[in-house]
Amino acid sequence: MKKRIVDIVVLSDVHLGTYGCHAKELVAYLSTIKPKTLILNGDIIDIWQFRKSYFPKSHMKVVKRILDFAAKGTNVYYITGNHDEMLRKFSDTTMGNFSIVDKVVLEIDGKKAWFFHGDVFDNSVNHAKWIAKLGGIGYDYLILLNRFINWCLVKMGREPYSLSKKIKSSVKKAVKFISDFETIASDLAIENNYDYVVCGHIHEPKMVVKENKKGSVNYLNSGDWIENLTALEYNDQEWKLYRYMNEVEVDTEEEISNHDVKLENELMTALLFNRK
Repeated sequence: MKKRIVDIVVLSDVHLGTYGCHAKELVAYLSTIKPKTLILNGDIIDIWQFRKSYFPKSHMKVVKRILDFAAKGTNVYYITGNHDEMLRKFSDTTMGNFSIVDKVVLEIDGKKAWFFHGDVFDNSVNHAKWIAKLGGIGYDYLILLNRFINWCLVKMGREPYSLSKKIKSSVKKAVKFISDFETIASDLAIENNYDYVVCGHIHEPKMVVKENKKGSVNYLNSGDWIENLTALEYNDQEWKLYRYMNEVEVDTEEEISNHDVKLENELMTALLFNRK
């Protein structure tokens, strides 16, 4: 299979280690691209909800694909989020082409781009972490319930339905939070003379120009791999929002080598011993 060469790919909110993660679909997408730079914009591994009993081969396959990219010359930036905040103790660590950071500023074709997860704007994360963690668990089970409902709908010949999107669009506080998040991120980017501000965290894929009295900025959000299955791609001086459309079938349950088993065991041990 010929892979697409992409200058920059941005992924966020994959939440490996949770039932809601669409790891197989993500592996399928990763198998079609060859990025020069890969930015993992937070919440890639969900350490909050990490269970030793649940980390399927498809989830490990995502990790392996990312490490393979780094080994083959892709610059990989792992930006820490709130669900993988334990990795912040390793911020500014670089191993070959793989770096763990809290934020990244890159110059792209003469323009400055600011990448960060965005949880710094979320009061529920910063001041009432137990509420945020409880909400994360509830969200995971909501996604499981939604998958069962959609299975039933498909059997009846009806269109799938997103419970979480319906809740977000109908609850005024949720709508306001998303709007405030985008405004704050954009205002800060304009204040610091960035041309692009690229976030994750709120699971709302978007590309839009935001303006205030001081100027304008391109606000981008890479979405997630729980509901939207989206990524941002930059190529030929243009940003695009990618949406997974079942275009490739990949066997993610294939035999994994001894090296990968060793890597999986090391990852499990590291996550368990670093949990708070």
